[in-house]
Amino acid sequence: MKQRKVPLRKCVACHEMMAKKQLIRIVKTPEDEVLIDLTGKKSGRGAYLCGKVSCFKLAQKNKSLDRALKHHVNSEIYEQLADDFIAAEDQFLIQKENSNDE
Repeated sequence: MKQRKVPLRKCVACHEMMAKKQLIRIVKTPEDEVLIDLTGKKSGRGAYLCGKVSCFKLAQKNKSLDRALKHHVNSEIYEQLADDFIAAEDQFLIQKENSNDE
């Protein structure tokens, strides 16, 4: 059977190329909301981050999410994303382990 091509994406903070399923997607919706998209299917402009809190903090410090989303991300949104990121990190790691088992 033919091997499927694995889509690669770059973390906006550490610039490491990884498989799309190994990264967490941050999306700016058409309604100008910025939120975490664990499914990877929400419409809007997306940016990818490693599943590490250190990468999220680096992206916040360097404003790399602002550049990737082509939208100014307020500090309140960063605080909300930080809370969501920590909560989503555990769920993301569980999904990652499940996909590795298959």
